[in-house]
Amino acid sequence: QVQLAESGGGLVQAGGSLRLSCAASGNIFSINVMGWYRQAPGKQRELVATITNDGITNYADSVKGRFTISRDNTKIPVYLQMNSLKPEDTAVYYCNALRIVLGTSVNYWGQGTQVTVSS
Repeated sequence: QVQLAESGGGLVQAGGSLRLSCAASGNIFSINVMGWYRQAPGKQRELVATITNDGITNYADSVKGRFTISRDNTKIPVYLQMNSLKPEDTAVYYCNALRIVLGTSVNYWGQGTQVTVSS
């Protein structure tokens, strides 16, 4: 099992910045990929950014050039630096940990942290 806890959300004006953090505990050595997802009201949860154990990153087109996913030398914590925030970035942001075991994917989720960007 893996437990995830996000922090760092809040209210910010358009053009501002926030940094989210994700702390993990439990069987963290089994994690293959860490990531951030978000869900806005009335919309499906969507990928924001991911980072593999090898440090390979992937971003949604909507956040490329504005958001950066990173981590310390160990797998955790994982950060999401969000710059040039827009009102459309308003959502609950969830930390995700992915384990791939014998070809089967297992996802773990945090409880989410609210990010609100005012215009």
